[in-house]
Amino acid sequence: MSLRRALVGCKRVIDYLVKVRVNPQGTGVVKDVKHSMNNFDEIAVEEAIRLKEAKKLEEVVVVSCGPKQSVDVIRTALAMGADRGIHVTVDDTDKLEPLAVAKIFAKLVDVEKPDLVIMGKQAIDDDSNQTAQMLAALVDWPQATFASKVVVSDDASKLEVTREIDGGLETINVKVPAVISADLRLNEPRYATLPNIMKAKKKKVDTKTPEDLGVDIVSQLEYVSVAEPPKRSGGTKVESVDELLDKLKNEAKVL
Repeated sequence: MSLRRALVGCKRVIDYLVKVRVNPQGTGVVKDVKHSMNNFDEIAVEEAIRLKEAKKLEEVVVVSCGPKQSVDVIRTALAMGADRGIHVTVDDTDKLEPLAVAKIFAKLVDVEKPDLVIMGKQAIDDDSNQTAQMLAALVDWPQATFASKVVVSDDASKLEVTREIDGGLETINVKVPAVISADLRLNEPRYATLPNIMKAKKKKVDTKTPEDLGVDIVSQLEYVSVAEPPKRSGGTKVESVDELLDKLKNEAKVL
């Protein structure tokens, strides 16, 4: 037996190789730079595709919430091997908080009836690490966060998930349907080939709005200001241990 369908999140974020700069207004970061799929979400997409290739999953549906450019990351996921996409259009993603995203996914769970939801453990822009956990609570499903290995049982009724924890690794069993968040060691995402990129252009992408799903995305937080971290001052050399202790005590005041 196999799982019928998986919903997979794929967020559009500033590319991890771009040096992030605060905008002149101090209200956020400069966004007129290269964007790409969130690294952890790319791992989530790859895992879903591998489950499908192993005949453990029938359909992979990718979901992205964001501006019209978010279709690009959906197309990337489709080129990797996903079957279809859902684009939930949100113009101002700065105000799209993890709880709102979780509510959007909860509504899509009602519509799509998936057996599995896979997300990256966090987005590299806000590092919230909250959406998967909130979604599991909203839909009342088991959750397996920080997954580094996922094994589907023969009857597809449960998952054996190895998790990354502070003390090492933890293996748990969760019943299906379930929510999983992907860690870095889960897999290494593939590169999309040119033929698959061309095929992805013909795959279906549905467009919805939060209003269509009955979700209120009004922000509950307000950013007062955004600033770069202070520049680090250069180090100094000391001639002796006594001088080092004196500086630590009287200048740094850490002793």
